[in-house]
Amino acid sequence: MRVAFDSRPGRDVRGIGRYTRCLLEALRRRADAEIVETRDPRRCDVYHTPWIDGALLRPPVPMVVTLHDLIPLKRRGEYLRTGLRFKLRYLAVQRAAHVIVPSRAVAEDAARALGLDRRRVTVVPEAAAAVFSPRPPEEVEAVRAQFGLPDDYLLWVGGLRSPDPRKRVAELARAKRNLPLVLVGPAGRWARELPGVTLTGEVTDAQLAALYSGAHALVFPSDEEGFGLPPIEALACGTPVAACEVPALRESLGARVSWVALDDIDGLLAAAEAARRPAPAPPVWTWDDAAAVTRQVYADAVGSG
Repeated sequence: MRVAFDSRPGRDVRGIGRYTRCLLEALRRRADAEIVETRDPRRCDVYHTPWIDGALLRPPVPMVVTLHDLIPLKRRGEYLRTGLRFKLRYLAVQRAAHVIVPSRAVAEDAARALGLDRRRVTVVPEAAAAVFSPRPPEEVEAVRAQFGLPDDYLLWVGGLRSPDPRKRVAELARAKRNLPLVLVGPAGRWARELPGVTLTGEVTDAQLAALYSGAHALVFPSDEEGFGLPPIEALACGTPVAACEVPALRESLGARVSWVALDDIDGLLAAAEAARRPAPAPPVWTWDDAAAVTRQVYADAVGSG
């Protein structure tokens, strides 16, 4: 089988980039398909776009689309500027031979909002990359020194180039806490104006693993997620997690984290500060598992074409 794989989002430093890179590496470790990195699916048997921006309205071969969430549809008022673009992309998703989602919560959203036949939707969870494991003390100390961090701090990880209301970073920064808060990710001007936080900017995977390992806990205040990869990565590094309870996070994390109500940012910080090591182990699911299920999705898409 010859698979056209749109690898463009692999350059993104956010979760979509992590998904693209890790899945592509795992697919290449398999010997049952030829993976061609291209956005032109002609001369291939199936086309997989791991992001909605690569979905084609008239694909020349069966198309598989990974749909990470439907937040622009569920929260239209916050995504007015990109509404038309997403409208066309969602139309393309409806024409896909098969759709991959990271959680049952997103599968239910897709069935409800896009009318997708549940038989054409497969849940393929994400996983922590191999680099995320407890780092030795010398690596943790080096990253603390590099970014001027104290011995004890709370951590948040994500994109900060522009405000995202569902991430609630500004609320987190303004809330009272006893431990310093460190925000990791490429940051725009608005983030640099947040009070009382330390910004690291963009970091390497090795630095991020050390930042996770050195943190007292990860705080995850999002009120909407399609999966939630940073908590999985934090647990893989042995770091406790406190999160606001949303369906996709509860589905992927179960009892491994400290849960608080959506409207309780103060409670979230209190739970994070009260967290103790060792953290529970992350889910046993791996990127090789994800690649195996994805490979079967390709076969099903070709068979339905």
